[in-house]
Amino acid sequence: MTGAAVIHAVDVDDLAVLEPGPWRDDLLAQRHAGARALTVFGRRDGDRVIVTAVLLHPDGRVRVTRTAVAASAGLHALTPTWPALHCFERELHEQTGVAIAGHPWLKPIRHEGDDQAAMGRYPYHVIEGKEVHEVAVGPIHAGVIEPGSFRFMCWGEQVRHLEIQLGYQHRGVERRLLAGDPRRLAPLVETIAGDTSVAHAWAYGAAIERLAGAEVDPVAELARAIVLELERVAMHLAGLSGMAADVGFLQGATTYGRLRTTAINTTMRLCGSRFGRSAVRPGGVALRWSPELLGDVRAGVDLLRADLPIINACFLESHTVRDRLQRVGVLTGAQAEALGVVGLVARASGLAVDIRQVVAGGPYRRHPIALQMFDHGDCWARACVRVAELDTSLAWLASVLATEPRWGARPAAIGALAPRRLAVAVVEGWRGEVVHCLETDAAGLLAHYKVQDPSLRNWMGLAIAVRDNEISDFPICNKSFDLSYCGSDL
Repeated sequence: MTGAAVIHAVDVDDLAVLEPGPWRDDLLAQRHAGARALTVFGRRDGDRVIVTAVLLHPDGRVRVTRTAVAASAGLHALTPTWPALHCFERELHEQTGVAIAGHPWLKPIRHEGDDQAAMGRYPYHVIEGKEVHEVAVGPIHAGVIEPGSFRFMCWGEQVRHLEIQLGYQHRGVERRLLAGDPRRLAPLVETIAGDTSVAHAWAYGAAIERLAGAEVDPVAELARAIVLELERVAMHLAGLSGMAADVGFLQGATTYGRLRTTAINTTMRLCGSRFGRSAVRPGGVALRWSPELLGDVRAGVDLLRADLPIINACFLESHTVRDRLQRVGVLTGAQAEALGVVGLVARASGLAVDIRQVVAGGPYRRHPIALQMFDHGDCWARACVRVAELDTSLAWLASVLATEPRWGARPAAIGALAPRRLAVAVVEGWRGEVVHCLETDAAGLLAHYKVQDPSLRNWMGLAIAVRDNEISDFPICNKSFDLSYCGSDL
């Protein structure tokens, strides 16, 4: 691991391909040793499916383990033993066609392929009973929002079960990433999830740099962390504004929204885009720099630090806010750990899951950032994580900017990628860990590109958190998770 991302690379020829049984035993042994899954994915290789698992151990070590199986023979599901793998095994089945025997919920996770008619045949769970009724929301929603179908099974006003169906705008992103020069993919990567452009671009860039054997200047790494924290600040402000609006706390809705404008305009001054696009490129950063610009960035951070405590105090002390958010949408620590949720959702349920605390070097090692955790697991806890992370990110930015970093150098040239090499890069985006896995073939071109937005892992957490709440509580539960449709619908 180097820099501010967890980065791991291995020669494909040195990666043992285990038989399915020993591979399964190895995964469960690593889990017993405290490892958690970063990702599990597969690709077709003729009649075989090659399945790769990437696990992170408590001491920061990354282990990659692989198996291969005939698609028709398939695998025995790990989900009944390790529920956090449910989304990976569902995706594996959907993308490769490999059979997964014994999976308790082997439903489409984002309908692969071109058969959009299959969306109408989704096998929704059904609850029987005279007093049970269903409420269908979507896939077309009011306002500016991506399509997604939410099917509530209710007893009176109480939600007994929520099933979430995504995939209405399947874009084929992973296939598109295999076309063209792998060193020129940043503009596409930045649109995987538009609100997480910097985190995705950094994960992509870090993986490409490792495959090319390129070193990134420490000041450029620091500049990447600066725009990443600005992205985190902007999106936490947007989320708090939305939560405040949903509970009728208009002072918070308007003030947090106003301050978000300061955050995104500060990012725009650095790279020309309010969403951080073009900021990060393989080999470094493409940011503007001048003494005057550095002063403007400091001024933006100072304004946020001056104004935020006022509205934070109003928000946290409001009886209206507390009454609507506390004890609503609870995801317990045990549930969060079992489902393998990540990011702010995990930290609101008492799990210390933050890649920034794991990295062995880079700006987060030179300038540590405090871990923020709460253990109630409700909408209130998820709001409190955002408030606390705003404070820590802004304090971190003020401290780093005081060192007057000079990031004016252009990105270094990236040479050819090493052949038959697998690189894994993980970055802690504002929503959670962003994972990019790139594997090259014998010619140094991409044989496989696996993208994972944190939303993939957290949607089931939302479905569980809504249970036993009033259906009118769903909007604030949904906003407290703040998940991405397009981040899942690749």
